[in-house]
Amino acid sequence: MKFKILDLFSGAGGLSLGLEMNDNFVTVVANDFFKSSLDTLKKNLPQTEIIFGDILDKDIKRKIIDESKRRKVNMIVSGPPCQGFSNKGKKLGLKDPRNFLFLEYVDIVKELEPEIFIIENVKTLVTASGGYFINEIQAKFRELGYIVSYRVLKSSDYGVPQSRERTFIIGSKTLAFNFDVLKRINKTVTVKEAISDLHYLNSGEGVVVSDYVKEPQSIYQKKMRSGSKKIFNHTATAHSRIALKKLSLIPPEKGKEYLPKELLGKQKFKTTWGRLEWNNVSPTIDTRFDTPSNGKNSHPELNRAITPREAARIQSFPDSFEFLGGKTEICRQIGNAVPPLLAKTVADAIEIQYTKKRSYEDERYKIYCDDSYSKIYELQKAGVIVDHIITDPPYNISQENNFSTMKSAKGRVLILENGIRVLI
Repeated sequence: MKFKILDLFSGAGGLSLGLEMNDNFVTVVANDFFKSSLDTLKKNLPQTEIIFGDILDKDIKRKIIDESKRRKVNMIVSGPPCQGFSNKGKKLGLKDPRNFLFLEYVDIVKELEPEIFIIENVKTLVTASGGYFINEIQAKFRELGYIVSYRVLKSSDYGVPQSRERTFIIGSKTLAFNFDVLKRINKTVTVKEAISDLHYLNSGEGVVVSDYVKEPQSIYQKKMRSGSKKIFNHTATAHSRIALKKLSLIPPEKGKEYLPKELLGKQKFKTTWGRLEWNNVSPTIDTRFDTPSNGKNSHPELNRAITPREAARIQSFPDSFEFLGGKTEICRQIGNAVPPLLAKTVADAIEIQYTKKRSYEDERYKIYCDDSYSKIYELQKAGVIVDHIITDPPYNISQENNFSTMKSAKGRVLILENGIRVLI
């Protein structure tokens, strides 16, 4: 199946870029209310129709829907803001006014009826209020006829040199997405493997477009350089005199524990003024990575924060991807992005599950080779009729999916250890 994507709240397009690393995916429409982010997306994904504006504007929303229908969108992806998904917001649930953008996303899914959708958000979405919100979200989409799966994914497990953890919610009309299909890597990529080939800059140095001065020193660096003859956005922040003094007192790969008390300032977090570690993954790249006092985002050795290109490398953006806009805007684009290599891993798993041969049948029975927990929801949605369930193991499958939940009258379902056999 070919997937034509609408990317809502798209930012610079990290999620779309990663999905498009699989040839079965193409982003045809994107919307955001940050103009510089859309400029960046259009520069790097030129086939995409960009729609600038607030989704709460009825005219903008109508334009998004009409253009998506015209381009035959069958997949919607997004990271809708969910400020109300907190332990304090349970009382109003999805009716909390801070969640209005999420509800706009739901409304567009209802209008376009895509085959599949992806929501990417903070990892605490799963645990907030004891799981109240994730359950409410699932219920909302199941009312629209979707089979919903979710999991918190750690970027470093999928080839990104960063410990970033985010919740992915995937809904499909026809299958229960199995996150176990995602291909994990055997060895994490370190900061050194990510950025050691980029030429060393002091505070305030660098130009927007530059040449490579070193050969690649890792497989990851070769991957990031593929298709690019230049380096974009490798420019170092010009730090203040006091900031440079503080950094000069911090040894390579260390932190503010080396600063005298009179220079500690008011920052309370342990990671402020921290340097990255060469042989470890980076912590989460956020929107203020250019500020040493913000956290652990200074170069492992040099007296400066990491550059936008170094941050982009850690986020797994290829060197050919050029960010447009002012310094603050570019930092926001990089820090808010979904790591493209993580998105590619999700795309590959979607392709596998939509194209693999998932059943074998003759005139007497059908055998499904699939995860039993996932398959049961597909059978329910397909209206499969059963009058008997056998489990081997576990017992809780038959408890959760008893006769009443299957809405059945005829037939028999055998749930096996590695899948389900339906006898007709």
